[in-house]
Amino acid sequence: MRIVAGAWRGRRIAVPSAAGLRPTPDRVRETLFNWLQGVVPGARCLDLFAGAGGLGFEAASRGAARVVMVESAARVATHLREQVQLLEAGDRIEVVADDALRYLRRCDETFDLVFLDPPFQGDLLDKSLAALVEAHCLRAGARVYVEYAASGEPPVLPDGWEIAREGRAGDSAHLLTGPIESPSF
Repeated sequence: MRIVAGAWRGRRIAVPSAAGLRPTPDRVRETLFNWLQGVVPGARCLDLFAGAGGLGFEAASRGAARVVMVESAARVATHLREQVQLLEAGDRIEVVADDALRYLRRCDETFDLVFLDPPFQGDLLDKSLAALVEAHCLRAGARVYVEYAASGEPPVLPDGWEIAREGRAGDSAHLLTGPIESPSF
């Protein structure tokens, strides 16, 4: 996987082999971060289903002040920590080996930007969106990126949220959402 832009532009990040792992493609990350170009610098980001870490590493490369990557697979979390060390980014990127929903239940910080790219099967996306609201871990004006199976239904958004942008690429669909009081909505 390649970092598209920022301080680590062109840098390759090793992707561990793990069942169900599907890194967000370069062109989708490029589109997403074009949407977010005024938001990422200095932002506090949560990559809730980190997997290969593409979204979190891209955010850090583009100037995010803090990135928390949550990954439930211990071996993948260890791999992410190794990549953080190689990038010498331990001061800005924290890897948490935990279940995403459990992490949200105990979340004690707030974020400007959240990346939700869970496994496509199951209802983790809807549960994660609801848990984000319940946990009160979104800052005012927060934006949430959601990736889901293009063949499926879009997620159920929390009350008072609307879609700001959306797109499709291959087998996945993606959208940018957040509370309607956010400046870009």
